[in-house]
Amino acid sequence: MNTTWTQLPDKKIIDTVLTSLSENGFNPIFAETIEEAKEKALSLIPKGAEVMTMTSETLRTIGLDSILNESGDYDSVRAKLVKMDRTTQGNEMRKLGSAPDYAIGSVHAVTQDGHVLIASRTGSQLPAYVYGAGKVIWVVGTQKIVKDIEEGKKRIFQHTLPLESERANKAYHMTSGSQVDKLLTYYKEVNPTRITLILVNQPLGF
Repeated sequence: MNTTWTQLPDKKIIDTVLTSLSENGFNPIFAETIEEAKEKALSLIPKGAEVMTMTSETLRTIGLDSILNESGDYDSVRAKLVKMDRTTQGNEMRKLGSAPDYAIGSVHAVTQDGHVLIASRTGSQLPAYVYGAGKVIWVVGTQKIVKDIEEGKKRIFQHTLPLESERANKAYHMTSGSQVDKLLTYYKEVNPTRITLILVNQPLGF
C-alpha cells in the first residue's frame, strides 16, 4: 500500500484547503477529533428530519450511520429502503434515495484548490450529492487531501479501489472490479448553503 495516501497533511495545507473549499461554495468545517466531527454533523440535521446515509466507511467508523438509521430520532430513508422489494418497488426506491431532505456521506479525494472527487460503482449516491438532496453533509478525513485532480484520481485508483473492492467482497461477496465505473469531479457548488464538508484531522475511510 502506498502510505502517502494515508498520511495526514500539515496545518498549512489544511488551512489552504479550507479556504479553497469555502471559495468554491462547499462550507468547510474543521474538526480535530472524530467525536467533534460527529457532534458537528448531528448539529446540522434537525431531529425528525428525512435523512439518507450513503454507504460510507467513514460514517460506519464514527457511528453516524447507526445513530441516524437506528435511533428513531430521524426519518431514515435507508431504514425504509431495506424493507422494500427492489424487484417490485425499484422505481420508488430510486426516487427515495435520489432526493432526500438531507444526504450524508463522504468523498474520496479533496484537492488543495478546493475540488472534490467521488468514485462510485452504481452511482446511487451521486444524484443526491449533485442536485437531488436539499442539504448535503460530507465527513472527510484529512488524509484524503491531494494536490490536484490528477493526484486525486491516482489516490482513487491506487488506494480507494482496492480497499473498497475488499470491503465489498466481505460484505456482499462481490468485488468492485479493476476499474472505477463512475467518477464525479465536483468543482463548485452554486448554492452556498447546500453543502457542508466536515474536514476531520484523523484518518477516516478509504
